[in-house]
Amino acid sequence: MTDLSAAHEAAVTDRTRLAGSAYNGDRDLAARQSLYRWQTPRYDLPSLVAERLGDVRGRIVDIGCGNGKFIQRLRQDRPDLSLLGLDIAPGILADVPGPVAVADATRLPLTAGSVDAALALHMLYHVPDIPQAVRELARVVARSGLVVASTNSDRDKAELDDLWQRAAGDVLGIDRGPARIALSARFSLEKAPAFLGEEFSRVEVVEMPGTIAVPVPDPVIAHMASYRAWADQHDVPFDATIDRARSLVANHIARHGAYEITCLGGILVCSR
Repeated sequence: MTDLSAAHEAAVTDRTRLAGSAYNGDRDLAARQSLYRWQTPRYDLPSLVAERLGDVRGRIVDIGCGNGKFIQRLRQDRPDLSLLGLDIAPGILADVPGPVAVADATRLPLTAGSVDAALALHMLYHVPDIPQAVRELARVVARSGLVVASTNSDRDKAELDDLWQRAAGDVLGIDRGPARIALSARFSLEKAPAFLGEEFSRVEVVEMPGTIAVPVPDPVIAHMASYRAWADQHDVPFDATIDRARSLVANHIARHGAYEITCLGGILVCSR
């Protein structure tokens, strides 16, 4: 591991940063989620997850439940289920319908085989020891149960990575600035099956490709600004780069009518 990748890993997995800054409320997470409003085709991810749980009865735990968007949908669509939300960040749990608890994905406060399904949605890349978290998923889920994980591809939103480097370069007075931090890189759609396959004999990958075409700059800039918790990792003045990115996006939209972003995420449905 290079020094750069070690610093990246430490920043993405630092519990103090995650609980105290990145997810101490849902503003930044909601900004990232809201960008998908302009995606074509539209994927209703909570609905897709609920469909995958169609045959599940009993107890479901949502690990790293964040602002509770999946719990809320399951409470609406599947009132027969017993739901528990867990997250390491107390602040983001404030408005999640209970029961919820603060917990670490590598040390789940659940007995072996005590849940019928577990969700780990866009969160395993934040866990310092991913193999241990996967072992915990396998431990707490019943032998006949399911685990549903989700993440983004290494190729997801490449246009935003390019936009950041262009804006950072302009701020620094060079051609291209340093890359922005990639949150999902440690557990990307390309890497996830190998991690999950250590404990589950069947890992089904459901890819969700699409294009986001945003007609105004604000949602794009809000998404980029949602990385503020990692501003110190970017080797460039963060606010100045965000301001320059806004100008670049506004100019692009004025010429082309929309700012297009290619996205690729997916869910992984795991069973024994």
